Amino acid sequence: MIASSNGASMLEMDLDSLSNALCDSLNPSRWPLSLKLLPKGTALVGGAVRDALLNRLILQSDLDFVVPNSAIRLTKTLADSKGGKCVILDQDRDMARWIFKEWTIDFSTQCGESLGDDLQRRDYTINSIALLFSEQPQIFDPMRGISDLLASRLVAISEQNLKDDPLRMLRGIRFIAKYDLTIDPQTKHFIKRNAHLLPNVSPERIQYELKQLVSLKNANKSIDLLKKLNLLSAWEDEKRTNRPQSPDLARTSSLSSEEIDSALPLAWLTHLLDDKALLELRFSRRERIRLGKLRYWQIRDDGSAFKTLEEQDRLKLHQDLETDLPALLIQFDQRDQEKWIERWRDSSDPLFHPYTPLDGSAL
Repeated sequence: MIASSNGASMLEMDLDSLSNALCDSLNPSRWPLSLKLLPKGTALVGGAVRDALLNRLILQSDLDFVVPNSAIRLTKTLADSKGGKCVILDQDRDMARWIFKEWTIDFSTQCGESLGDDLQRRDYTINSIALLFSEQPQIFDPMRGISDLLASRLVAISEQNLKDDPLRMLRGIRFIAKYDLTIDPQTKHFIKRNAHLLPNVSPERIQYELKQLVSLKNANKSIDLLKKLNLLSAWEDEKRTNRPQSPDLARTSSLSSEEIDSALPLAWLTHLLDDKALLELRFSRRERIRLGKLRYWQIRDDGSAFKTLEEQDRLKLHQDLETDLPALLIQFDQRDQEKWIERWRDSSDPLFHPYTPLDGSAL
């Protein structure tokens, strides 16, 4: 949480003080556009507001504005006058994106007759908090998202909103991991009841959310929930018996933080998705080959760090997993893990980093 100068949590302030503190944290003076260029009634919504309230704002956060009308025209005007690129996201819904240097700024025309109507159409209460820009900044929180942020709770605004875009269910699971939230029981019920709708979403969008989820350090909590809610049931082979074991963060003590960041996402993906699922979710050929090799050796693990492996197969293992070996080592006990990772870190080790000698053709 953000703390004020007197040490109080920002989320516990009264609305007037909170509005000013939130605006100070967002620091519009560093944005690539002046607030004077925004039409009356413009509101900043979504992730930037949420992350600022949680003190998790990054320097170049994506910004998402709701304007009363003419969002595409406004975006084109900014691109023409200041440079950058205007990308039309949805012509019918009047949504566009301004890409300027390191900034990504979205503009959308308000849905419904009021800003409250617009916020009521969003996914979760924590994403329905708006900051209005007028003479004084003003927070608008009709869905009580601030209360849910304070309680670290994920609450869906409505079941219908999840059904309107089923990817929101998967995104909610990611929010739980990213922000260490608990899930509201009714929201959990909504997701489980409508999990069968997820295949209606484009595979590329699902793939993106899964990659984001497995890259989070607290992913294990959310992935357990993901499985309990049957969100990936459409891509699971009921007869699959050779699923690699679930990665355990407690078994990574021998790995550096960089090695863990590289290894855990790969291990989660091989645990969750088989080759057929990777293909259906449009993972690239390179990704499928990479994960397929890792899965093959995870399944072949004899429980004794491959002590029974023939010499030629051992060489093949290191050829296949030269860059991804830490993802396999998560399955080892600590002693074997320490031995293997020490050799893997030595780039001159001829077994752990095999190379093909130059031949006449290469020359």
